[in-house]
Amino acid sequence: MAFAVKRTIEDAYGFVRVRGEISGYRGPHSSGHAYFSLKDDKARIEAVVWRTSFQRLRFKPEEGMEVIATGKLTTFPGGSKYQIVIEALEPAGVGALMALLEERRTKLAAEGLFDEARKRPLPVLPGVIGVVTSPTGAVIRDILHRLSDRFPVHVLVWPVRVQGDGSAAEVAAAIRGFGALTPGGPLPRPDLLIVARGGGSLEDLWGFNDEAVVRAAAESPIPLISAVGHETDWTLLDHAADRRAPTPTGAAEMAVPVRLELLAAIDDYGRRIDSCARRGLTDRRQALRALARALPQAGDLVATARQRLDLAGARLGHALAGASRQHRTRFERAAARLTPAALLRLLSRRRERLEAVALGLRAERLKLGEARARLDRAGTGLTRCFIAGTERRRRDLGATAKLLESFSYKGTLARGYALVLGPDGHLVRSVAAVPEAFTVRLADGDVAARRADGSAPAGGGGSQPPAARDRPQEGAEVGGEATPGAKRAAQPSRAAARPKRSSEDQGRLF
Repeated sequence: MAFAVKRTIEDAYGFVRVRGEISGYRGPHSSGHAYFSLKDDKARIEAVVWRTSFQRLRFKPEEGMEVIATGKLTTFPGGSKYQIVIEALEPAGVGALMALLEERRTKLAAEGLFDEARKRPLPVLPGVIGVVTSPTGAVIRDILHRLSDRFPVHVLVWPVRVQGDGSAAEVAAAIRGFGALTPGGPLPRPDLLIVARGGGSLEDLWGFNDEAVVRAAAESPIPLISAVGHETDWTLLDHAADRRAPTPTGAAEMAVPVRLELLAAIDDYGRRIDSCARRGLTDRRQALRALARALPQAGDLVATARQRLDLAGARLGHALAGASRQHRTRFERAAARLTPAALLRLLSRRRERLEAVALGLRAERLKLGEARARLDRAGTGLTRCFIAGTERRRRDLGATAKLLESFSYKGTLARGYALVLGPDGHLVRSVAAVPEAFTVRLADGDVAARRADGSAPAGGGGSQPPAARDRPQEGAEVGGEATPGAKRAAQPSRAAARPKRSSEDQGRLF
């Protein structure tokens, strides 16, 4: 039945032209044939180029290239699938996925995520290694096997999907999850991360070209090795990682050194240090011996000093006897001066001087008492003067306060006078300047008023003197009635008996 289907398809589609993007191309097989897929955004078909046709192609296929393939459809009974056997191949442009990948790579590179300056060195001997990969594939087994062969360390595996929908989000979350672990916590934070996956087509590895994965790798606080695909596979994660490994096994080799080689190197360093120390001791011993031969004998060094010591010892006895005689003579002279009569005269003179000093001290004590009494009298007088001066200034201050209160314009308003203010709040100083609407200020408040004749002022201030303009006009009409000042104009004013104030004083009243 499979061969019948094969003949039917070959007869119906003996000649076809297909346009699509090359995916999964790894170069020609050892047999000379080439196997890959042609795909677009809706479908995918397997393709094969036999060795004889491959040799006749004018250009060789490349991963991600959009081509127009000419051939025929056939089936592969062993796999129950149909495929196109390509006889001619023409380029049709760059594939959609490759164009998107290049656009994304350019964008992220412009942000500086791929700069070499931000890449960190890997730890020489990590204590804990975190691996982000699928827990069921051969990749994790290859990594663990290679780590155990080279240098066994503690490995933490974060299981994720490495292909299909949601794989990119899981890989990004795993990278950020390892970075969020607390150093020294119950679950130790790794010293190194490995993001690994086996080989595959561009579609299979597309999750590692996701922008979220690239940004998570760039922001990771832990150094990261990208080990995605084979040596010919490249993803955006490889550019953002601190180091790219050609294979997952190569990532394990980058992560840790070979334990036996490290031990051998340490032993070699130890032997070299021991040899250097021995050589240094030998060189210093030889130099010391050479210097010792150049030095004179110990007896020669102290011979001169010993001779000087013998000469000094020989003169010491005579010197001691002479010094004793000199000290005895000086002592006898001093003893002759220290007779009882001389001591009594000396004590008498000391006593007389002491009594004279005591008399002087008593005289000074009397003077000090008199000065204290004068100081007390001066302090009492100063206190009385201060109290009298304070009382006088208090009386002057009270009189000044009363005078200020009598000169205040508020006192004038309390006696029945009023102020006429214009709409702008300024004082109206003449009848001609009274506006149509104005305010009358009394002692207990303001009253709004209007001119009885309704006419506006003809001009600015009048020709009255400044003192007259500063005082409110007595008898100004407010609402048709005279002010209290006009009613009391005929009465004798107590202010008339007061002395006239200068224009400056009158200005301060209002």
